[in-house]
Amino acid sequence: MIPLTGQTLTSCDYHTAGEPFRILDVGPMEGTTVLDRRSWAQENLDDLRQFLINEPRGHADMYGGFVVPPNDTEGDLGVVFFHKDGFSTACGHGTIALVTWAIETGVLPAGQTHVVVDVPSGRLHTTVTYKKGRVAAVCFTNVPSFVSATDLTVTTSQGPLTAHIAFGGAFYASVDTTELTLSPEAAHLDALVSLGREIKTQLNAHPAVNHPQDQRLSGLYGTIFFDTLSQDPLQQRNVTIFADGQIDRSPCGSGTSSRLALLHHQRSLNTGDTFINHGVAGGQFTGRIINEEESGVLTTVEGSAHHYATTTFTLDPHDSLNLGFQLR
Repeated sequence: MIPLTGQTLTSCDYHTAGEPFRILDVGPMEGTTVLDRRSWAQENLDDLRQFLINEPRGHADMYGGFVVPPNDTEGDLGVVFFHKDGFSTACGHGTIALVTWAIETGVLPAGQTHVVVDVPSGRLHTTVTYKKGRVAAVCFTNVPSFVSATDLTVTTSQGPLTAHIAFGGAFYASVDTTELTLSPEAAHLDALVSLGREIKTQLNAHPAVNHPQDQRLSGLYGTIFFDTLSQDPLQQRNVTIFADGQIDRSPCGSGTSSRLALLHHQRSLNTGDTFINHGVAGGQFTGRIINEEESGVLTTVEGSAHHYATTTFTLDPHDSLNLGFQLR
């Protein structure tokens, strides 16, 4: 899989609200569903993941996805997500980028307005908005999002904090930064990364992060540090620290769904209300709850993605750094 002398591997690189997404098709993977293919990739493609993510080809906050077939003929695309530390179950910003890429590159017909994407956590229906013939925005309807624990006290170097856990395709702990001397801004990223690691260490084995249907979706994926900017419509700003200290530049798509579930649970947001979520890089996602089900709330998240590079990779067999390195 790793391109050696005389071989190349090409990616299309997009960003969604500032968060990168490296898109590649590296051929067939075993499994009948995208979740199965993720399991196969974990066992067979980890070297390739490192090659694409690590410096000098990537960086500690790089993200990407392998394009795979959908689960069945009702789907249009499938994707296995990867990042610095492994293969994730959900990625909202990546879903937005993938749909934009598929239309802009002709994988799907120009003008198609409904695209079905299978991701490890389930099937996402997306709606594409066009402006003057180009993809202006993509809105996905997420898998059911739900709250699994509230008012957990976490002991940290910043003192005791209150965390709430909700699922939006992955499990996230939400922490209101009014409890901190830190705010979700670039100036405080180093401290928030350290704090996010502390919280994950304490909560990753909590029963609230066990998925009720599939253990492969279990585990605390990240911590969302947020503050509230305004009401009507509700606007918040966040920094999401996921995996092992990785910073989401966007407002975090699956994290936005988890926030929507929690806001609804706290009676801070009604079904149909608009929620504008701001990321640390200045981009924003628009979220809504569109329905309430027994398994959770159905949410939509909308954002825009942009192509910024087409990259051709190769590995010099004499390169002593080989798969690359991470400095943090």
